[in-house]
Amino acid sequence: MEKTIQFKLFASLKKFTPSDSDNFSIFPDETVEGVLKALSIPINEVKLVFINGIRREINTVLRNGDRVGIFPPVGGG
Repeated sequence: MEKTIQFKLFASLKKFTPSDSDNFSIFPDETVEGVLKALSIPINEVKLVFINGIRREINTVLRNGDRVGIFPPVGGG
Protein backbone atom coordinates (compact mmCIF):
# COMPACT_ATOMS: atom_id res chain seq x y z
CA MET A 1 0.00 0.00 0.00
CA GLU A 2 1.33 3.39 -0.99
CA LYS A 3 2.03 5.80 1.84
CA THR A 4 1.34 9.50 1.31
CA ILE A 5 1.66 12.67 3.36
CA GLN A 6 0.54 16.27 3.03
CA PHE A 7 3.75 18.29 2.68
CA LYS A 8 3.75 22.08 3.08
CA LEU A 9 6.69 24.46 2.82
CA PHE A 10 6.51 28.04 4.05
CA ALA A 11 8.13 31.42 3.40
CA SER A 12 11.45 31.17 1.52
CA LEU A 13 11.12 27.36 1.24
CA LYS A 14 7.82 27.54 -0.64
CA LYS A 15 9.68 27.54 -3.98
CA PHE A 16 10.62 23.87 -3.33
CA THR A 17 6.98 22.73 -3.03
CA PRO A 18 6.31 19.69 -5.25
CA SER A 19 3.21 19.69 -7.44
CA ASP A 20 1.81 16.69 -5.55
CA SER A 21 2.35 18.19 -2.08
CA ASP A 22 -1.20 17.40 -0.91
CA ASN A 23 -0.72 13.71 -1.70
CA PHE A 24 3.07 13.25 -1.62
CA SER A 25 4.26 9.63 -1.87
CA ILE A 26 6.86 8.44 0.64
CA PHE A 27 8.86 5.24 1.10
CA PRO A 28 8.33 2.97 4.12
CA ASP A 29 10.28 4.27 7.13
CA GLU A 30 10.92 7.60 5.34
CA THR A 31 12.07 10.48 7.56
CA VAL A 32 11.50 14.19 7.19
CA GLU A 33 15.19 14.53 6.35
CA GLY A 34 14.85 11.93 3.58
CA VAL A 35 12.01 13.88 1.98
CA LEU A 36 13.98 17.14 2.21
CA LYS A 37 17.00 15.54 0.55
CA ALA A 38 14.86 13.96 -2.19
CA LEU A 39 13.45 17.42 -3.01
CA SER A 40 16.92 19.09 -2.85
CA ILE A 41 15.84 21.34 0.01
CA PRO A 42 18.90 22.65 1.89
CA ILE A 43 18.76 21.18 5.40
CA ASN A 44 20.52 24.26 6.82
CA GLU A 45 17.55 26.39 5.69
CA VAL A 46 15.08 24.38 7.79
CA LYS A 47 14.37 25.71 11.28
CA LEU A 48 11.06 24.14 12.35
CA VAL A 49 9.34 20.86 11.51
CA PHE A 50 5.72 20.25 12.47
CA ILE A 51 3.97 16.91 12.02
CA ASN A 52 0.23 16.93 12.62
CA GLY A 53 0.60 20.27 14.40
CA ILE A 54 3.30 19.08 16.83
CA ARG A 55 6.92 20.20 16.66
CA ARG A 56 9.19 17.28 15.77
CA GLU A 57 12.80 16.59 14.87
CA ILE A 58 14.10 16.28 11.32
CA ASN A 59 14.87 12.57 11.83
CA THR A 60 11.22 11.70 12.67
CA VAL A 61 9.84 8.73 10.72
CA LEU A 62 6.72 9.68 8.76
CA ARG A 63 3.46 7.73 8.75
CA ASN A 64 0.75 7.46 6.16
CA GLY A 65 -1.52 10.51 6.26
CA ASP A 66 0.84 12.77 8.25
CA ARG A 67 0.54 16.52 7.71
CA VAL A 68 4.06 17.96 7.56
CA GLY A 69 4.93 21.67 7.73
CA ILE A 70 8.47 22.94 7.17
CA PHE A 71 9.53 26.47 8.17
CA PRO A 72 12.79 28.39 7.61
CA PRO A 73 14.27 30.73 10.21
CA VAL A 74 12.14 33.86 10.26
CA GLY A 75 13.35 37.28 11.30
CA GLY A 76 11.26 40.21 12.30
CA GLY A 77 11.50 43.57 13.80
